Amino acid sequence: MLPDYRIRQREYLLEISRALTEELDLNKLLSRILYIAIEMLSGHAGFIALAGDAGDWHIAINQGIPPALLSYLETWLESLSCGDEGAEACIPEINRMLSEISMGMITGVGIAMTVQHATIGQIYVFRNYRAVFSANDYYILNNFANQAAIAVRNARLYTQVTRQGLRMAALLSSVADGILILDPDLTVIQVNHAFERLINAPAEELINKPFDQVVRWAKPPKGIELDEVVKSQRQWGATKDLFLEGDMLRYSPLDPIPVEITYAPLFSDEGELLNIIASVRDITRFREAEELKTNFISVMSHELKTPISLIKGYASTLLRDDVEWDQAMVKEGLQVIEEEADHLTAMVEDLLDATKLQSGGITLHKTEVDLAALINDLSKKFALQSDKHQILTDLSDDFPIIVADETRISQLISNLLTNAIKYSEGGTIKIEGKKIDENIQVCITDQGKGFDPIDVPHVFDRFYRSNAVVKTTKGTGLGLYLCQSIVKAHGGRIWVDETYHQGARICFTLPIKTESQIML
Repeated sequence: MLPDYRIRQREYLLEISRALTEELDLNKLLSRILYIAIEMLSGHAGFIALAGDAGDWHIAINQGIPPALLSYLETWLESLSCGDEGAEACIPEINRMLSEISMGMITGVGIAMTVQHATIGQIYVFRNYRAVFSANDYYILNNFANQAAIAVRNARLYTQVTRQGLRMAALLSSVADGILILDPDLTVIQVNHAFERLINAPAEELINKPFDQVVRWAKPPKGIELDEVVKSQRQWGATKDLFLEGDMLRYSPLDPIPVEITYAPLFSDEGELLNIIASVRDITRFREAEELKTNFISVMSHELKTPISLIKGYASTLLRDDVEWDQAMVKEGLQVIEEEADHLTAMVEDLLDATKLQSGGITLHKTEVDLAALINDLSKKFALQSDKHQILTDLSDDFPIIVADETRISQLISNLLTNAIKYSEGGTIKIEGKKIDENIQVCITDQGKGFDPIDVPHVFDRFYRSNAVVKTTKGTGLGLYLCQSIVKAHGGRIWVDETYHQGARICFTLPIKTESQIML
C-alpha cells in the first residue's frame, strides 16, 4: 500500500494530465497548476513566473503572497536581465533573491517549467516554517512542472490562435470591400459584413453554398471565370489580373449591382491549394463616371459641331470668288461668325471653370458689390436677347451691398437667367431679392415646364441633363453645376424650390459679409 501523501501526489499528477487536455484558458490553467503544486507539497503560498520572448520575466499568477512582497517581486523581475543566454539563465538569480528576502523565515522551492529544452516559466512553492524539501518533493514537483509546461504551451498556442482569429475577423469586418473565403472546391466558408450588405443576405444563407450559387450574374461577366482558373492552376501564376466584372444579382428587393471580383489563392508550403480569397468591390461610381464621360463626349461633340459648322459655312461663303456680296450680307455673315465664336468661348470657359472646380475650387476676388445694381443691369441686358420674355425685378428696399466676387456673382445670375430663357417658351421671368438676417436671398422664377421631381436631386451635378430636354435644347450640363460651385465658394446655399409649380424657381443665399468682417 502506498502512503496517503503518495496517493495524493499520484492523484494530483493525474489531475494535471486531465487539465493538459481539457483546459485551454491560460489564466484558469495557471491558477489550477499553482493550486495543485501548493497542495501537493503542503505549501502555504506560491507563484508562477513566465518568461517572455525577449527573456524577460513576469509573475503570471500568485497565491498567498503578501501584497507588499508581490509588488517588490514584480518590480524586481521587470528589471531582471538574462542576457543572451535566455530565460533559463535567470533562474539561479531568482532563487538567490528569494532566499535573501525571506531571511531564512520561509522555505521555498522553485522548479523550471521546460518543454522541448526551452524554459517557459518556473513554479515557486513556499512553506511558512523551516523544513527541508525532500528528494521526493523535488521529484514530484519536477514531473509536475514538465506536464504543466506542456499544458501552458498548449494554452498559449490556443490563445495565440484565438487572438489571430479575432484579429482576422475584425479585419474582415472592417474592410469596405466584400470578402469571400472559399475552399478548394469553391464552396463559400466565410463572408464579411460588407459582402452581406452588398448582396443583401445574411451569412447563414451564403456559407456552405457553391460560389456560383452565391455570386450570380445578370448577364455573362467579363474576365476569367473562377472554375476555369482552378481547373488549370497554372493560371494562378500566369496572370496577375484574375478578376471578373459584371452586374451581380442580389437578394430581393435590390436590383443587380456592378462589381469587380479579384481572386487570390492561398497555398500550403507544399504547393497545395488551401483557400481562395475573393474580393468584391462595388464599382457603381466607376460605372457612373464612365457613363458620365461618355455622355460628356457625346454632348460636347454635338454642342461644338453646331457653332463650328456655322462659322465654317459663313466663312466659306464669304470667301467665294464667284459671287459679289453686298455690305449687308457681309455684315450678317460676320455677325453670325462673331456670335458663334462667343458661344464657343463661353463653352470653353465653362469647361475650364469646371476643371478648376474639380481640381480644388475657384479663387475669389472679393470686393463690395452693389448686388441690386448688378441685378438690374443684367435684367436689362437679357431682356434684349428675347422678345418673348419679360424680365422683372423685385428687390426689397433694404437690399444691402455684399462682399463677394463681382465677376463670379455676375456669372451666377447670368447662368440662371440664361436657363430661364432657354427652358421657357415665353412669359415673365422674375428676379426677387430680400435680406434675411445676415444673408441675402435671391430667387429667379420662370413660366416654363419646371423640373421633373426625378431630376431635382441631380440638377446641380456636373454634366447632368434631363432626358426630357436633351433632344430639344442645347446645353452642356455645366450651368447649374457652376452656379452651385460659385454659391458654395461664397459660403451660401442654392436649391430648387419644389413648392413652386408654375414653372421653375431656383433660389440662393449669400452672406452679406465675409467671415473676417463678422469677426471684426
